[in-house]
Amino acid sequence: MTAYWISTYNEILDPAKMAAYAEIAGPVLTEAGGTYLARDQSAHTWEDAREGRVVIIRFDSVEQAVAAHDSPAYQAALAALDGGVRREVRIVPGVE
Repeated sequence: MTAYWISTYNEILDPAKMAAYAEIAGPVLTEAGGTYLARDQSAHTWEDAREGRVVIIRFDSVEQAVAAHDSPAYQAALAALDGGVRREVRIVPGVE
């Protein structure tokens, strides 16, 4: 079953750290089997949502997405991010 990695950025505190993270994380997550579906500012928000950057990545399974997150290569990306953002990251199973 497919899975979706959804990151919502509530606040970018350090653009340089965000850029360093993105440079590492993008290729790492793609090599781990992820396909970027969306990566931009919210076009519209409703209800209790905040405007901000949203990233959606499709993986073949929840296990593949979790393994990508837990990999040493992605952990290096998180080290580069080092508190540079306030965000939420979720992995959600797809509907099949």
